[in-house]
Amino acid sequence: MNNKSYLEELDCIPSFESKVTNKDFCKTNKSLTTMQINIGKLCNLACKHCHVEAGPTRTEIMNLETIKDCLQVFKENNFSILDITGGAPEMNPNFEWLVKEAIKIGAKVIVRSNLVILNEDKYKHLPEFYAGNKVEVVCSLPYYSAKDADRQRGEGVFQGSIDILKKLNKLGYGKDKSLVLNLVYNPGGAFLPPPQKSLELQYKQKLKNEYGIIFNNLFTITNNPVGRFGSFLKRSNNLEGYMQKLSNSFNLSTVANMMCRNQLSIGWDGKLYDCDFNQTLGWTADGKDHISMLKGNYIEKRQISLGNHCYACTAGDGSSCGGSTA
Repeated sequence: MNNKSYLEELDCIPSFESKVTNKDFCKTNKSLTTMQINIGKLCNLACKHCHVEAGPTRTEIMNLETIKDCLQVFKENNFSILDITGGAPEMNPNFEWLVKEAIKIGAKVIVRSNLVILNEDKYKHLPEFYAGNKVEVVCSLPYYSAKDADRQRGEGVFQGSIDILKKLNKLGYGKDKSLVLNLVYNPGGAFLPPPQKSLELQYKQKLKNEYGIIFNNLFTITNNPVGRFGSFLKRSNNLEGYMQKLSNSFNLSTVANMMCRNQLSIGWDGKLYDCDFNQTLGWTADGKDHISMLKGNYIEKRQISLGNHCYACTAGDGSSCGGSTA
């Protein structure tokens, strides 16, 4: 049984689970397609919205034994997508080995990158590595202007991101059908993202016209009120107002497509979760709660640990690691 979070103690909103009328949506699908693994909280940035609270001083890194356990369970349960995240996942010393081994067992590999890590000498070879292995790259770019992007992620981050996007384009990303380049937008404050399709059009026009950059898709992701962003909301006395905004924008049609229904999320230490946000809260998955316990076992349909933070994934057009869900 997971402990309640501070969000469950708010009187200003109804409980999220009470909004879900079809209780089968409170469970995972019979078979899962995506294994998302957080291979470490170490990061070269410390973004204001980061729910993982990643940064340069974090020491939590997934070890090789746990990585091997993840790959074994991936293969045994016929997952199709391996979604690698962090922190900056590139900073895990076993990162490249993981990517190559995942491809050997037929995984579609997605890497979530902050882009600017690829400007550092130690990681400058990775764009070519990604292209050579046909890795799908999902990149955070908070906005298409330097002022707004740097406000969220730090001075100079926008220009560094533009430099890497140009390099990825030269390698064929965004052009070759097998080299997928997707961008991610997170709001810069306590508000919902604009409609994904219209914002994607703006991004494509601005980046193409001003920098010659092309990409495949833009994913709009609502800031979840946990981790570093949750702390900001509390400090600025915006928590109740933001939660009311999310609750008032609840969209029942997004519930069936919540990402937690179709994935298994694994923390740096091998613990199992329904999603990356539950990792931050320490809410482990129902039943077996460590990857080592799943070896040789079929993953069964399970109850999802839902809470009021789930409003972030179901407000407006919905939100997931793959963008809107409505």
